[in-house]
Amino acid sequence: MKILFGAIGALALLTTGISGVLAQAGSLDKAVGGYTFEDAAKPSSDTADFNSADGKLTFAIVTHTAGNGFFDPVYTGAQVAADAFGINLIRLGSEAAVDDIPREIEILNQIIQDPTIDGLILTTPQQGAYDDIVKTLLDKGIPVATTNSFDPTIYNRNGISHTGQSASAAAIGGEALAKCIIDSGKTGGSIIFPSQTTAGNVEVNERVTFAFNATVAALDAAGVLGNFTVDAGPENIGIPVNDNDIAGSIVTYLESRGDVVGVFGPNGAVTPAIVDAVTQVGRQNDICAFGYDLGPKQQEGIRTGALTGALGQQPFVQGFWPVMQLYLQIDRGIQAANVDTRAQLVTKDTVDTVGKRFEN
Repeated sequence: MKILFGAIGALALLTTGISGVLAQAGSLDKAVGGYTFEDAAKPSSDTADFNSADGKLTFAIVTHTAGNGFFDPVYTGAQVAADAFGINLIRLGSEAAVDDIPREIEILNQIIQDPTIDGLILTTPQQGAYDDIVKTLLDKGIPVATTNSFDPTIYNRNGISHTGQSASAAAIGGEALAKCIIDSGKTGGSIIFPSQTTAGNVEVNERVTFAFNATVAALDAAGVLGNFTVDAGPENIGIPVNDNDIAGSIVTYLESRGDVVGVFGPNGAVTPAIVDAVTQVGRQNDICAFGYDLGPKQQEGIRTGALTGALGQQPFVQGFWPVMQLYLQIDRGIQAANVDTRAQLVTKDTVDTVGKRFEN
């Protein structure tokens, strides 16, 4: 009887088309408020003429260093979001391979005079340097979003979205550095945190501090802290490097100290230089070397052993979400919302899994 009933039931469903109906059970045609979701999903008729009234939205994204490749996936993510919503995207940034905040500000001061701009996305690595720029646009009713680097004191901070990685994520790298040293069997030596301390990048300074504190805490918990000299400078924001020859500065530290067993780089300029320096002194797979970002140089270094691991910031999201957020503010009136892109620790075991679709 069970077999017969099952066959008849199946035949009935196939012949009457009821299976399709059952598959859609619970589907909603209208919202509780009476409108259809299809209508609600359409953009406002006023959106395309927002601010510039030229029939399209134009957003600009400006970064402080477009010359070292880190922001390539940021621009890509922004372009994906812009294409999805028919937004004209202008990609701008300092041409330098290291932080060039004056050049970024120069570009921003030109952008805010452009009457076609309907939204601005910018990085804010130098605290207090962007207030006039932000205020100028907000006073015109043009929304602003920050990405990558965080200025907690920026004008109208609570009304501006931020997309980026918290500096506290550097602790993941600091813990990994300590674990690597302990697992290596090294019984003493120096652990150094080279950084561009004169660049004025508060975010990078804080990364050094978080990584340093995490390394110290992990070594202390293992009962071996007293065996090592952990040096992040007098203020724990890094020991200085020459911006014009970062690799050379790190080589000097490695050679002059003679006992370096660990090194940590806090950004996309110092970490590739660590790869070059460790390779130059021939200490691949010997020094526990960690740093930031997942550009070609970092990935190459991980594969050769010049770098033990690196922290990715998921920069694609740092471009994608700010464009989405500005669009939502303009079209939907949705309040600015922050997104934490967190950290992705990549080592030799996982390096081949990143960058498949330009994400890193």
